Amino acid sequence: MTAKRLKGAQLVEAVEQRTGIAFRNACLLESALTHSSARRKAGTDYQRLEFLGDRVLGLTIAEMLYEAFPDAPEGELSVRFNGLVNADTLATIADELDLGTLIRTGNDLRSRAVRKQVNALADVMESLIAAIYLESGLEAARRFIRANWAERSTAAGAARGDPKTALQEWAHQVSGAPPAYQIEGREGPDHDPVFTVTVAIAGYAEGQGRGRSKREAEQAAATEVLVREGVWEPLEDAS
Repeated sequence: MTAKRLKGAQLVEAVEQRTGIAFRNACLLESALTHSSARRKAGTDYQRLEFLGDRVLGLTIAEMLYEAFPDAPEGELSVRFNGLVNADTLATIADELDLGTLIRTGNDLRSRAVRKQVNALADVMESLIAAIYLESGLEAARRFIRANWAERSTAAGAARGDPKTALQEWAHQVSGAPPAYQIEGREGPDHDPVFTVTVAIAGYAEGQGRGRSKREAEQAAATEVLVREGVWEPLEDAS
């Protein structure tokens, strides 16, 4: 996230380039991309939109899962649902769409821990969904969500839950300490980077993962350890 302050037509154009959606109401879009830490300067923020977008996202994801897994019990659907609407997933999608560079924030947020910035990215995804809903209706919001969540919703391992959470719980059991992630490298152009991350757990071999965002690489590294140590079964289509 940066202090970049695009407004009006420039912001509309930047969002359209990233999402394929052309907004007419630039003021609504500015609100959707303004964090509360910048409220004094921007005049409004995305908190109310986030509230609405969370409900629109939840309804659409629940609908997608209900249709895609007609024989799945409620428990499996809940695990899949939670994995698709949590902050890490929303932030990863925001990263993939490069929305972080458009969020208007105050200096206090930019100096906070990474977890706070992840939450801000997740919040802005929900507020953007709300803005789409308010301007173009539920069907337009549904199309946007399906375009960015559909592949994840039917992934073979989606019902296993979040790998970083699972690894943290397992690491506390076996070593009494949380896993430590380290970025080992970044390749590719700025608009399409590939990160390499390792994760260390006391007494165990490191795991390594690659991904288009730091979180995706961390999740891949966590999955490698969970599968290797027998905590998770390997996926049937794993090579």
